[in-house]
Amino acid sequence: MPKAKRQSRNNGGDNATPYSRPGGSKGSKAAAADSAHSIFKMNKDLGQHLLKNPGVAAAIVAKSNLKQSDHVLEVGPGTGNLTVLILREAKSVTAVEMDPRMAAELTKRVQGKPEEKRLKILLGDVIKTELPHFDVCISNTPYQISSPLVFKLLSLPTPPRVCVLMFQREFALRLFAQPGSKLYSRLSVNVQMWAKVTHVMKVGRNNFNPPPLVESNVVRIEPKHPRPQISYEEWDGLLRICFNRKNKTLRANFMGTTVVLDMLERNYRLFCSQNDIPIDDTPLTAEEMAETDAMAVDPIEQDDEWQGFSEPDEDDELPDFFKQAQAEEAARKQKGANRKKRGRVHEVVREKVRRVLEDETKLADKRPQKCDQGDFLKLLYAFNQQGIHFS
Repeated sequence: MPKAKRQSRNNGGDNATPYSRPGGSKGSKAAAADSAHSIFKMNKDLGQHLLKNPGVAAAIVAKSNLKQSDHVLEVGPGTGNLTVLILREAKSVTAVEMDPRMAAELTKRVQGKPEEKRLKILLGDVIKTELPHFDVCISNTPYQISSPLVFKLLSLPTPPRVCVLMFQREFALRLFAQPGSKLYSRLSVNVQMWAKVTHVMKVGRNNFNPPPLVESNVVRIEPKHPRPQISYEEWDGLLRICFNRKNKTLRANFMGTTVVLDMLERNYRLFCSQNDIPIDDTPLTAEEMAETDAMAVDPIEQDDEWQGFSEPDEDDELPDFFKQAQAEEAARKQKGANRKKRGRVHEVVREKVRRVLEDETKLADKRPQKCDQGDFLKLLYAFNQQGIHFS
């Protein structure tokens, strides 16, 4: 009786494990080549693309200008291709890794070597992890945490001296985009307010294993010292409204959206109560309501050059507050509820907004995509002087 054929352990069958080698039979050259660069299957949900080009890794470390006294934070070290190079130049490295398999491989890589005592591995999500003090951050960043990581680094009580980070190309270009550029966004203005951003190098997709679908860029972010003396919550709140739709004018974004005026009215009421400022909260008469409707701004009709909404992205989306308020407004209309009666405070706020945009800053007809950092600072100062706040 002939023997039954034995199934290969690593043929990718039903019993394949995360550590199984990819590919077909032992005699396949293609499978051997693939397995030479793959310890185990990569988790695409974690954005795992290992940097395999030693030249690129060495260039990233060189551009970091490390000192022998530096404590370095590395985000997503993978199997340690960057880590071992950093350990040669720095005093210590704290590596934050989500995948236990990667952490185990990195541990084995330095086990029994002098570098072992200078490497600390933190297992978990870097966005939720309390980070120790560090001087420099180096990262082949998982693309899905690009924006949260940048703002976490910039918002630390003691920000690092420099961050050298690898990002998806479009995200990287948005970091240092200038006014008038198609990629200029809230992200551009926010990061450039708190840091100096410069481009380091382009990195092709074939430098990774497995290759990602997009090209990458390395950028250098140097937080400003001292920090600008403005409230981040105020600054970001203003930018969220301005870049609600960046192809509209500032007048349309502020005065053509009921949700925005309602939010500013609530903030103004809070400001008045905290500063003992009396307000007239009597409702408007029917005639005054009609006059207010006639003066309301239609964002599209007022925008002669308006060419449609810009494509929303991860940081230009409507804030959750706006989405919730718009959903409540739509539900109220469906039920046929009576129109919300606004008081005189609402008209006071509307007039303050008009005065800031048209009289004081003269930016009412300018689009946020064409405004520079000075324009936004001028807006924030003028609104705050009128008692209008955004946090």
